[in-house]
Amino acid sequence: MESIITAKGLTKTYGELCVLKNVDITINKGEIVAIIGPSGAGKTTLLQLLGTLITPDVSATTSLDIQNTDVLDLNAKQLANFRNQSLGFIFQFHELLDEFTGLENVMMPAMIDGRKGKEVEQRALELLTLLGVQHRVDHKPNSLSGGEQQRIAVARALMNSPAIIFADEPSGNLDTQNAEKLHELFFKLRDELGQTFVIVTHNKELAKMADRTIELVDGEIVT
Repeated sequence: MESIITAKGLTKTYGELCVLKNVDITINKGEIVAIIGPSGAGKTTLLQLLGTLITPDVSATTSLDIQNTDVLDLNAKQLANFRNQSLGFIFQFHELLDEFTGLENVMMPAMIDGRKGKEVEQRALELLTLLGVQHRVDHKPNSLSGGEQQRIAVARALMNSPAIIFADEPSGNLDTQNAEKLHELFFKLRDELGQTFVIVTHNKELAKMADRTIELVDGEIVT
């Protein structure tokens, strides 16, 4: 299989606390990978490192290659552009902007990329339709249900057609029924659009569905 992420020697410390210890990891294109483990194991830190939201401690053996790009060699502006164009993010709490409608929230990554107009609006509408929330385009987040908010957040993550979606406890704030629908949606998106998913989760059902699980304990991979 073709690898899309290859990381070696990922370590992250905060003061005296070592959260992640010399982690090597490879993610293959089109995989859905679940990162599991107890609270405090370093799951979110690993996700944020792989997603370039934070940087690892620098050492001679540390490397992070995403889509054949050495992201540790990029400057801040280059990294921000790479992240916006190639990576998508879904969080436990939808993180939608309250003052904007569902449609405007979905369009945001394209607008940050300097694109606007009818083509961008059409792309956002297509995604909202794909995710079954096209009837909520003009509603602001506070008038949406939890499941609708998260589906709009997924549409936003897909706006720039990223190769990889990083999700941090994406169903952690949903009831069982909406959580199941969201999990099924990830697999549908992978099959139809070819996205790779890296998901931090405590949800055992989602972990079982994943192509592969990576278990972290005390900052180290144990499986």
